[in-house]
Amino acid sequence: MTYDVELADRIRYALSGEPSVVEKKMFGGLQFMVRGKLAAGATVDGRLLLKCDPSRSDELTAHPGARTADMGGRDMGKSWIAVDPEGLSDADLTWWIGVALEFNESSAR
Repeated sequence: MTYDVELADRIRYALSGEPSVVEKKMFGGLQFMVRGKLAAGATVDGRLLLKCDPSRSDELTAHPGARTADMGGRDMGKSWIAVDPEGLSDADLTWWIGVALEFNESSAR
């Protein structure tokens, strides 16, 4: 199995204005690094995986289709959120990518 190519294309487009975007195959999907740090990715099951401020985890997982991410049944912690495909309209994806970029930028300092 491979990552969701359509979602990867959508993430790539959403990040097209960002500096230093690097794509890496990991976690069984395609992850996007911004400024040398993981920001978001496309999983094999079409979920968006994103790195966020762990203090916002409860707020973010209250959104439809969002939950803390797990890898092989292991919880990845409050700083990783997975969003189901049903919660990824174009506007939703843009918003989620913004969440990831906000954390990415703040953790660069």
